[in-house]
Amino acid sequence: MLETRKPPAPLYRVGRKPDAWQPPDWSRAHADGTFGNRFDDPEGYYRVLYAASQRLSCFLETLARFRRDPSLIAELREISGPDDFLPPGRVPADWCESRVIGAAQVSGGYADVCAGEWIGFLGERLGKASRRLRIGELNAEILYRGTARRITQLVSLQVYKLNYPGIYYRSRYRDDLENWALFEPFQIFGPSSEAVSRQDPALLEALWVLGLELSDLR
Repeated sequence: MLETRKPPAPLYRVGRKPDAWQPPDWSRAHADGTFGNRFDDPEGYYRVLYAASQRLSCFLETLARFRRDPSLIAELREISGPDDFLPPGRVPADWCESRVIGAAQVSGGYADVCAGEWIGFLGERLGKASRRLRIGELNAEILYRGTARRITQLVSLQVYKLNYPGIYYRSRYRDDLENWALFEPFQIFGPSSEAVSRQDPALLEALWVLGLELSDLR
């Protein structure tokens, strides 16, 4: 039997004002029909909302794009002295002002795609695609890291076709943080949204973990 997880209550999500739970408009989709995210639909039919069991994980996932390029940091360290200061990545000053964090109840059993039965099932279904994409045999590490976007999007499509409401996966930043990809039509109840505070403890912890700083307001 393919493993599932039930989301705790509530789940959290960071989104743009005024509604954290508003799905992205199709007009913002890329040329491939996706929005460039891990479990987006590769065929451009259904949308996906990304949520988390912890507020910290919401901020980690949404702020990670502001990290400095690791290859650039490595190059700077090679040419800099041992005591030279490498400034952290910066988050734009208006980032908080344009976003809200929401909470909602979510129902259903979500596919735990990194669990053993799922790895075997997906490896069989997506073996040809994995070889074509030159990522080797599909395994939990590939899904956990989430960097091979084409294959994780194909995983999403397989799960969707089996009528699961979405996918459960652990955060790559900390094993105790849980993330959820919610498929359209969304089974969300009692959604709420509130402004993101620059002093939110979860936000401040995420900035520290990612080596980021908030730019000052002018």
